[in-house]
Amino acid sequence: MSRIGNKPVELENGATFARNGDEITISGPKGTLKQVVDRNIKTEVEGNLVHFKYDNPELNAKQGLARALVHNMVVGVTKGWEKKLVINGVGYKAQVSGNRLVMSLGVSHQVEVEIPADLKVVATSPTEVVVSGIDRQRVGQFCAMVRAKRPYEPYHGYGIHVDGERLVRKVGKAAKGKK
Repeated sequence: MSRIGNKPVELENGATFARNGDEITISGPKGTLKQVVDRNIKTEVEGNLVHFKYDNPELNAKQGLARALVHNMVVGVTKGWEKKLVINGVGYKAQVSGNRLVMSLGVSHQVEVEIPADLKVVATSPTEVVVSGIDRQRVGQFCAMVRAKRPYEPYHGYGIHVDGERLVRKVGKAAKGKK
């Protein structure tokens, strides 16, 4: 039995819910998002709460998935999503130039990443980049693309990581026991 799926989603701060077949549309002050969910997951709106129901026990996981997706959409169109990327390394830095994120990552050339139109990217300092938008999946995907340009290196701590991410530092050869 899904525990997350049984919790209703609250439509807050002017968010509206609409369903057309298997497509759910959430609108709010920051924009509109659409998501396709399994049509066997039934939705019921009571006041400002959206409940998710199913008939077949095999749809248990899909109920929780649909509820989580709709909740993320409601938060996105009301508050928005934001992630902060931290860049560590000697000479590593980033800046936003037009619709591109330009980074110096210890290679012979500048690394450039195209910024999607629906995301807002701000370089708050040379080593911090804030990515924000209404779609949680798009924000996370863009951060993953940027992070892939220079992943975190555990021996020296160089690379790009998301602020708050659990990082493991390794000691290296000095950790080997002496005889």
